[in-house]
Amino acid sequence: MAERLPYSPLPNSLRRDLLAGKRLIGCWSALGSPITTEVLGLAGFDWLLLDTEHAPNDVLSLIPQLMALKDSSSAPVVRAAWNDAVLLKRLLDAGFYNFLIPFVQSAAEARAAVAATRYPPAGIRGISVAQRSNRYGTVKDYLATINDNITLVVQIENAAGVAAAAEIAAVPGVDCLFVGPSDLAGALGHLGDPGHPEVQEAIQTVFRIAREAGKASGILAPVEADARRYLEQGCTFVAVGSDLGLFRAATQRLRDIYS
Repeated sequence: MAERLPYSPLPNSLRRDLLAGKRLIGCWSALGSPITTEVLGLAGFDWLLLDTEHAPNDVLSLIPQLMALKDSSSAPVVRAAWNDAVLLKRLLDAGFYNFLIPFVQSAAEARAAVAATRYPPAGIRGISVAQRSNRYGTVKDYLATINDNITLVVQIENAAGVAAAAEIAAVPGVDCLFVGPSDLAGALGHLGDPGHPEVQEAIQTVFRIAREAGKASGILAPVEADARRYLEQGCTFVAVGSDLGLFRAATQRLRDIYS
């Protein structure tokens, strides 16, 4: 395999590849440690999801993880705790360029996420002239170019989101529809069973709508058979595991050897 260059956010190579329909394989990073994040960064995933919704992360714990990925080819993606302009502003200034927004149910919510991640007049992002994203004021033309270098992935997690998927996909600035299979299963009455036919039909509906809109689709699929099936269905932005799951499975296997 050819040596890969470190991820470049300006211009944003992840957004370029996502919009071009390239297959992008990712991994969840939920342990909140710069050391484990650094190890994940050595594996060569296309992207890593640093989670603030279901992981013990905040801005101060995320910055060391971003530093740990400086030499990695993996693009950092952050999942905000909520679709909140203040939270997103802090994550932007901390140095994130790629965002996964949870629980988007309507085009209005998608437009709010786009606006929160763009400077005026395209949005409402607050302006700080010296912050980590612009290397403390040293990036030339940052204000003029950053809006086009923000990746926005919105998460579809319930029936309302599926029903509004076409309207959400039509929002300028939305780059990808990402299915949360566990939450979607629970919302459809099949808690703990994302493989249920009704859930799978809804997932395929989101993939189809994204494809028809010329947008990418994504999903979290830690089971290999699921991931391969979703890739075959045209999903291109697929997380195939998590640091927590890998650590848990490996430690259990190691212990079982001596049982």
